[in-house]
Amino acid sequence: MTPTDPLEPTLAQRLAQLPSPADWPLESSQPATDLFIFKSRIDQRRQPRSGQIMPRVALEAPDWVNVIAVTRDGLVILVRQFRFGTGEVSTEIPAGMVDAGETPLEAAQRELMEETGHAAERWTGLGSVAPNPAFLNNRCHLWLAEGCSKQAEPRLDGGEDIALAYWPLAAVQQAIRLGAIDHSLVICAFSRVMDLSRD
Repeated sequence: MTPTDPLEPTLAQRLAQLPSPADWPLESSQPATDLFIFKSRIDQRRQPRSGQIMPRVALEAPDWVNVIAVTRDGLVILVRQFRFGTGEVSTEIPAGMVDAGETPLEAAQRELMEETGHAAERWTGLGSVAPNPAFLNNRCHLWLAEGCSKQAEPRLDGGEDIALAYWPLAAVQQAIRLGAIDHSLVICAFSRVMDLSRD
C-alpha cells in the first residue's frame, strides 16, 4: 500500500482499534508527603482482573517546559548544572516549571530569560509529552526558540548554579547519539527537530 491508498487506515482509526485493558476504578485517594517539588498521594485502585484493591503512589507536579534555544548565528544554547538525583553535572537545555497563572509559552520565555539572559524572535510549539505516566500526572511542553540574542545577565534563583555552552546543532546531534547528552526529556525535545537515529 502507498501512503495515499484509501484502504490504509488513518492514525485515528489505528488508535481506535488498539486493544486496551480495563481501567482500574478509584476507590479512594489520600494526600501523602509533600515533597516540595511534588505532592504525593496514595490512590486505592481496584485491580480489574482480580477485584483486589491495591495502593498506588502518584506524584502531583506542575507542568514543565523544555526549550531548544538557537541563537541568530545557529548555535544551540546548552545548560550545564549539577543534578541531585544522579549526583552528576548534566548537559541540558533551558527548562523549568510552569508557574500558577502562566501559559506554557510564558513559562518557556521566562525560563529562557532567567537561565540564559536570552530572548527569542520566533517561538514554535513542538507539542507536549507525559514525562512518566507510571506515577507522574503532569506534562512537559516542548518549544523551539529561534533567533535568540542576549538581552541581560541570567537571573538564577538561590537553588541554581548554571554554566552555559553554545554548540552547533550537529554537535548536539552527535552528543546525543554517543550518550554524552542523556537527559530523556532533552532528547525527546531534540527528536522533534532532528534525526537521532544512529549511523
